Amino acid sequence: MKRLIILCMAVVTAFPLWAATGLSDMKWNVLLGYNIGGTAPLSMPAQVRKLNSFTPVANPKVGVGACIPLQGNWGITTGVYFENKGLKAGITAKGYHMALVMDESEIEGDFTGRVDINVKEWMFTVPVMAAYHVSPKLTLKAGPYVSLLTARGFDGDAFSGYLRQDNPTGPKVEMADKNGKHGVFEFDENMRKLQCGVGVGADWAVASRLGLCFDFTWGLSPVFKKDFTTIKETLYPLYGTIGLTYQINK
Repeated sequence: MKRLIILCMAVVTAFPLWAATGLSDMKWNVLLGYNIGGTAPLSMPAQVRKLNSFTPVANPKVGVGACIPLQGNWGITTGVYFENKGLKAGITAKGYHMALVMDESEIEGDFTGRVDINVKEWMFTVPVMAAYHVSPKLTLKAGPYVSLLTARGFDGDAFSGYLRQDNPTGPKVEMADKNGKHGVFEFDENMRKLQCGVGVGADWAVASRLGLCFDFTWGLSPVFKKDFTTIKETLYPLYGTIGLTYQINK
């Protein structure tokens, strides 16, 4: 319930501005976009030796936005969007702390080998951003956002290597390739349901009603809950968006 209240408050902050300007002055638009980026630490840990693969997944972003005019060239942009921030990636690691399930048994320790990771974060997002109209065609914007996750997932495979249980010199557990006996992990329930962060972007009008949207969002809240310590690094969602906008009213 607290998460829903916080999400609603982000929308309510725009209401006084709507009342002051009048609904007739607001510019409404619909967005169809695509997110690309990653859920990652701010700096790559030494235990990650190589990025083997990075595969974009279905990361649509759709929704309705509004621009509320203020004085001069300034305004406020807000809206409600449904989106996914997901990825598939493969890394080679050495001494990377993991908690795995293998042969229906849980094991934890330092893993050396290959790791494939799948992330999904379906969410409703509400931004409240300051907008500056550089020209009739170009608008720059920046400000905070809040997201409420409706579906979440962080899982994968650890294979072609070994895990030292409990400590770097502990018992060695060998792991075959993905077709053989190897470890799997799933940390879905350890992910936060509420995210917040900041974003910057630009809107470019290419025709009377049609436009292009370029955004970048930086999550300030970690993906995992505070009490989750299996993955030592703090992971944040860092994503860019490119999309088409259609202005509903002129």
